[in-house]
Amino acid sequence: MHAPARIVGADMPSTKSEHRRARLLAGPVLPTLLALAAPNVLLALMQGLVSFADAWFIGRLGTEGLAGVALVFPILILMQMMSAGAMGGGVSSAIARALGAGDVARAERLAVHAAVIAMAFGLLFTAVMLAAGPTLYRALGGSGAALSYAITYSTMVFGGALTVWLCNMLANVVRGTGNMAVPAIILSVTALLQIPLCGALVLGWGPFPRLGILGAGIAYVCSFGAGALCFAGYILAGRTGLNVRRRGLTLSAPLFADILKVGLLSSFNAVQVIAAAVIVTGMVGTFGTAALAGYGLGVRLELLQIPIVFAMGSALVVMVGTCIGAGDVTRARRIAWSGAALAASVTGSVGIIVALWPGVWARLFSSDAAVLAAAYTYLRIAGWCYAFFGAGIALYFASQGAGKMLWPVLAGSARFLIAVIGGFVVLRYFNSTLTGLFAVIGFAMITYGAATVAAVKWGVWK
Repeated sequence: MHAPARIVGADMPSTKSEHRRARLLAGPVLPTLLALAAPNVLLALMQGLVSFADAWFIGRLGTEGLAGVALVFPILILMQMMSAGAMGGGVSSAIARALGAGDVARAERLAVHAAVIAMAFGLLFTAVMLAAGPTLYRALGGSGAALSYAITYSTMVFGGALTVWLCNMLANVVRGTGNMAVPAIILSVTALLQIPLCGALVLGWGPFPRLGILGAGIAYVCSFGAGALCFAGYILAGRTGLNVRRRGLTLSAPLFADILKVGLLSSFNAVQVIAAAVIVTGMVGTFGTAALAGYGLGVRLELLQIPIVFAMGSALVVMVGTCIGAGDVTRARRIAWSGAALAASVTGSVGIIVALWPGVWARLFSSDAAVLAAAYTYLRIAGWCYAFFGAGIALYFASQGAGKMLWPVLAGSARFLIAVIGGFVVLRYFNSTLTGLFAVIGFAMITYGAATVAAVKWGVWK
């Protein structure tokens, strides 16, 4: 085990920063991982509560409202995955590796580059979705009131994409220093604000106007905007131990590359995950609006496994990244396997519960018999596969910390091809029902988890 190296740079870090780094490099693996993940567990629960509350409020608008959100939800999750887990993971990985190697000055400059990347991608999302969103939702089978709801909601949330990107990327600047508590607190508080604001604007509580689905979009953007302002103030005040103001706005291609070499591959993986969900959504849409709404409820729980694993994954990125920066690959591997086992236990438990009792989740959002039938079918199949999904995503985050993303991304490609091609085959040539299509999706999850485990086990981090 490597002893913590002396931190070098123009400014010596604070005592808290030194303590965090020493713990990441030499502390007991599982207790350290759990301590870092604990604040993120709170955040994951809050994000789950927000998702539940939004769906409940929108559900009051009827089945068409739920179907409209189901059309937008995969793209919205893509933006969240890219900004918080993919490109954001590239930020926290690069900063953690820099601090692990003792280069504080590099970490400070990386924080500035992270903000520039956030602004670029935020504006890109706005431009693309405002131009192509309506066409995409029509292609997915949206029509009538459901399509109208989708376009209204999409225009608002993607019109404010810059707030989402800045909030999540700046949160990862803080996480990269080993501080998980502050991002969890800020994001949890903004989530608490989003819930009543969403209800007030969607349903017209008290003096607030009844805006319907537009109100849900406004609440979403305002929440992330508040979070972005909080993170910007915290970082500029020097509370992270990084003197970002002193570094100014001098930009460097190698520093962009340090973030993007992880972030772009991770983003491609996120695109694969969401593309599979979008294409399968289109396949499900051929069975009717009720099936689409039911599948939307089921896949919402699957996609919410990502924030749950992110609670451990963000800790894995920083712990593994710091150890890799310090040259301790053996400890980095031990951290990765501990995180994978923990994630599989948590997501597997959730999966078993909804597979055995799907109504625990689905009946929270709808009482329509046709909607519930589709949701039950999905959960009874996919729930048994969640443990593989959780292990694969945990090792994906660990690989971000190591800066070794190729094989986890290829495992994601295998999942994508099985879900899309397999789904097409069973529908086209075997005249399959929803059960057959959902079985293919479950098999794709198992393949992803097993392939990622194999990739990390057999030498990817040499």
